[in-house]
Amino acid sequence: MMTDPIADMLTRIRNAVHVERAYVDVPASRVKRGIADVLKREGFIWDWSEVDEKPVNVLRLELKYGSNGERVIQTIRRMSKPGRRLYAHCKDLKPVLGGMGITIISTSKGVISDREARRENVGGEVLCEIA
Repeated sequence: MMTDPIADMLTRIRNAVHVERAYVDVPASRVKRGIADVLKREGFIWDWSEVDEKPVNVLRLELKYGSNGERVIQTIRRMSKPGRRLYAHCKDLKPVLGGMGITIISTSKGVISDREARRENVGGEVLCEIA
């Protein structure tokens, strides 16, 4: 049994980027679809799709690299954990690396980035930081 599936997803992405894979497969869930959608909207991955496999549906994330092979995702860090949840109001969300990175937040309006949360004036659980 996995205690933190979001951390597992982030670790799979971190490991795949480290070895420069073209894509990474993670078990699907609603929150993971939201995270993948935010990563696509913010330009950290090319695209994502849901692959229908027998035991569990899988999300396939197509990772993005620069023209010379440089990594778009430099760091990816889990903020809120099962043992210690972290919540923030929209006014407490500061830009990551001066706007070069994002914070992904789970809100009542779905999983969104910190930019969208500030624009829509909502707060929520801070899932992770990506730069």
